[in-house]
Order: sequence, then C-alpha cells, then structure tokens
Amino acid sequence: MDLMDLSARDLASRIRRKEVTPVEAVQSALARMEARRDLNAFITETADLALATARAAEDKVMRGDVLPPLHGVPYSVKDLTATAGVRTTMGSFIHENHVPDYDAVAVARAKAAGAILIGKTTTPEYGHKPYATAPIFGRTYNPVNRDYTPGASSSGAAVAVAAGMGPLALGTDGGGSIRIPASCCGIVGMKPTLGAIPHLQAPDLYSPNSYVGPMARDVADTALFFDVLEGLDRGDPYGQAGKPTQRPAPLSLKGLRVAWLPTAGNPVDPEVAAITERAVRELERAGAIVETVFIDFVALEKHFLVIHRASAAGRIGTNLEKFRDRIDPTLVEAVLQGRELGAVAVMEAGYARTEYFRKLERILATADVLISPTLSAPPMHIDTNLDGEVEIAGQAAGTVRAAWYPYTYPMNLTGHPALSMPCGHNSKGLPIGLQLCGRWHDDRYLLGVAHLVEQTLAG
Repeated sequence: MDLMDLSARDLASRIRRKEVTPVEAVQSALARMEARRDLNAFITETADLALATARAAEDKVMRGDVLPPLHGVPYSVKDLTATAGVRTTMGSFIHENHVPDYDAVAVARAKAAGAILIGKTTTPEYGHKPYATAPIFGRTYNPVNRDYTPGASSSGAAVAVAAGMGPLALGTDGGGSIRIPASCCGIVGMKPTLGAIPHLQAPDLYSPNSYVGPMARDVADTALFFDVLEGLDRGDPYGQAGKPTQRPAPLSLKGLRVAWLPTAGNPVDPEVAAITERAVRELERAGAIVETVFIDFVALEKHFLVIHRASAAGRIGTNLEKFRDRIDPTLVEAVLQGRELGAVAVMEAGYARTEYFRKLERILATADVLISPTLSAPPMHIDTNLDGEVEIAGQAAGTVRAAWYPYTYPMNLTGHPALSMPCGHNSKGLPIGLQLCGRWHDDRYLLGVAHLVEQTLAG
C-alpha cells in the first residue's frame, strides 16, 4: 500500500494510532514527487524542511501529545501564497529569489493543524492566464493525460493532488483558478465565500476577486481542510463582522432545491452537456427539486477583463520595464491593455459586479444551490491556442473565459462560495467537473450538499 493513495483523514488517523509515522508519510510523498517529476508540478521542493518537521511531529506522537487534525499529513502550497522561510516566486522571475518572513494566514493555519509543507506548486506568472506555463518553470502536465491541459492557474496544486503527491493542496482562485484545474484533473477544489478564508496578500482588500481555498481528491478531505483554514481575521475588511448563522448540512437530497444552469450563454460540448445533465437528473431521482435557470454570464466577461487587466497593470507597475524580457508575453499584453483603461470602464465593471451579485441572490433566495458544468468543454488539448477565439465542439465560441469557463469567474466577482467536483469522464477518459455554488457563508452547507452529490453519483 502506498501511503499517498490514502485520504488525508485516513492518513491522519493512522498517524494518531501509531500505525504510520509522519516521517514515513513525508517520505512517501517525496518518493511520489520524484516518481512523477515528469509532470513538473513544483517550482520549489522543501524535502529537508518537510523531513525535519516530520521528525518533530513524530516526537509529539511518541510523547502522547494532543494532536491537531492534520498532524503529519503532507500538503503543498501554490507559489502565489507566502510561506515563511520558503521561496515564493509568484511564478515570476521578478520574485525569483523572494523568501517571505511570514506565512499567509491559510499557511499558518495549516501549519498549526499539523500539516507538513512539501513544496510550492506551479502557477502561471501572477496566476494571470489559463495556460499551465510560465517562463520560470516551463510547462506542467495533466496526470490523467499529458496531451491535455491540467488547467490553471492552480496547475501544480491540482496535479500534485491528482497524482498522489500529498492528499491536500492549498490553491488560489482569481477567476476559476482552483475550480478549473480541479475539473481538468478530476479532483475537488473549493473557492470559499469572500472573507471566509482570509487572503491578506490581495493588494486591494475592499474589492478583491482572488481567494485561497482547499483542494483534495474527495469532498470529505476538502471539508476537513476547509475547517482548518476557515475563520475570520481582523486584517480582512470582510472579517470584521460576525457571520450569519450557517445552515446545517442537509441529511439527504430529498427536497433540496437545485437551480440548474446548463448554459450561461455559451456553446457546451455535447458530452459535457450529457454528463452534467445526467448527474443533475440523478440528484432529481434522489429527491432533489430541480429547476432550470439561465444567467448570461458571457456578458460579464468584458467587465471581468477590465478588473483583471487593471489589476495586472497595478501589480506589475514599474517592474514591466525592468523585467520585460523575462515576463510572460501574455502578462505583458495584459499590463499594456490595463494601462489603457479609463476610470469609467473600471467603475462600470464594479457596477456590473454588483448587478450580478443581485442576480445570484435572487436565484439563491428560492434555491439551496446553483449547479452548472464547471467547464463548457473537457480539458483543452495542451497545444490549443487560448489567446484568440477557441472552439467548443467544433464551432467558434469566443474568447477562452466566455467560451470555456463562463461559470467560474462570476463567483469571484460576487463573492459566493463555489466548488468543482468530478461527475464523470468523456469518451476519451478526460474528467468532467460539476460546479456547485451556494449562498454567502453557506460554505459548510455547500460541502454537505457536495458530499451527498458525491455519494449519489458513486451509486
């Protein structure tokens, strides 16, 4: 038995029972990382640190100390997220040698829960694009099929989990960057409610669209990691007020009110449409009440791009001139486009963000959960040009965000929690994801629904 094929909860339980040591768990993760080095999932590996931490964790087990929930469990962190004493590059040569002196809140919480960092996973530069590439590391490959993209921008995080290089990963999501690679690699990935897991690295804490969230192979491990990471923080403007009372997770799907969004104004691959429709009808047979709805998320793309490009221009700033020949050309283009934007366009994007928040609130006032495909097509071929128009099922479908993932980026703008979970495979064996979206601060309820969905689809 390979320890890295165990769930995080099973591994943690075996460590508590002294059936497995933290050192053995870390050694197993490092061995899997070595065996799957061809996937290129890590920018920085922390083998020595992980083994030293594991030895200290083993001492606590042997002393009979009270152990936190993830004690001895290996995990990885996307390289956009700060880790004290461990290089954090943002996927960019700009920060090639940057070593933070602090842990991001989520990293500090994972550490306090006993999880052991094994490395920093790959991300396109500043997480700015849907390609799993960056000048600093090259290309990351999908463990399901190397000919297809693993998705982005939490590329290495999804690949590490799917390939068994640790059962848990910490990703970030600025437009679907957790959910897209989760769908492409056949795992679970969650973008929480705005403020539920503090993300204090965001340069604008008042209108952020980037989130930190958990990634795992199943819903139960995702929920376990979420429980460790979740909690308001006084450094976050959205962490100042108390949360509303959260609904308890449902005990069954009977009576669950599902708003089903099969399309958001975009073409959908026939196999994706059939697989996700079949999944929703399985929920209906289990007692859910399904109503088909429509929201034109495609129309929101232009406003999302304004925010995305303005943010890129602000983040890169004068570094564009200093590092231009070492910055990804697609990021250079995003910065240049952002510099051309006017204040009116930025304000209009904020207004659109508010409008779509209200649209989702109206749907979720009478529905318990909004369900859609995560992506309108399976993982794209790794050589697909995503810079212009892309094709879905052989027809021109527009630019990649509106065509391939119109279901994901709206939730970044509205703040609602959303997760992607596996719901089947197409005829080529490529994973297909189902996205569940819930009300603000209904994260645990959403995870409870996802657990029931997972059980139902498993048959």
